[in-house]
Amino acid sequence: MIEIKNVSHTFAIGKKGKEKKVPVLKDLSFDVAKGEIVSIVGKSGSGKSTLLNTIAGFMTPEFGSIVINGQETVSMNEVTHAQFRLENFGFIFQNFQLMPGLTAFENIELPLKIKGIPSAKRKVKVKELLQQVGLENVSDHYPNELSGGQQQRVSIARALVTNPPILLADEPTGSLDSETEQDILLLIQSLNKALNLTFVIITHDEEVANIAHHKFRMHDGELVKEVL
Repeated sequence: MIEIKNVSHTFAIGKKGKEKKVPVLKDLSFDVAKGEIVSIVGKSGSGKSTLLNTIAGFMTPEFGSIVINGQETVSMNEVTHAQFRLENFGFIFQNFQLMPGLTAFENIELPLKIKGIPSAKRKVKVKELLQQVGLENVSDHYPNELSGGQQQRVSIARALVTNPPILLADEPTGSLDSETEQDILLLIQSLNKALNLTFVIITHDEEVANIAHHKFRMHDGELVKEVL
């Protein structure tokens, strides 16, 4: 499903004309099969966010190839890549990124409205997802009326609403307490099994990383697979 081959990237730092290239991704190669949870664990600055942004197509690596669902994405132009990203990825963020003026239902519904899906179909899909993430009773609540765990469940439902085969999660429990973290991890595992979804999770938290089928440790732009 995801094939990363010899991916490398650098950032330029320093004053203009005196920039120094610093490697952030160093010849990375790994595969993610359909239905797998893969975690990438590492400290801040290790390169894991850069790697996630590269997989999603927000950044283009200087070297290497990325093949997703059989399509090579590095050579795609911006318009093609944006459409590909919309069809293939859902995103889960540490800080939820919900619209404060929309209810839980409306936040989940928003991607479908943007795509022009008819109202009746939107309502059926959103109700189904609210049930899956256990939020049927708070569908009319606004984000500031929800707990952190509930907000993350809304975020997960929103990521799923367009039926993407791959979910990219950036520190999905980073804003949660330990008990709520466990609830969200159980939800991720449940959705993975029930819907055969592929997850790529980046985290600094070993407990989060250990729910994966395969775990990689990132340090200074290099990736090492660990035995779970």
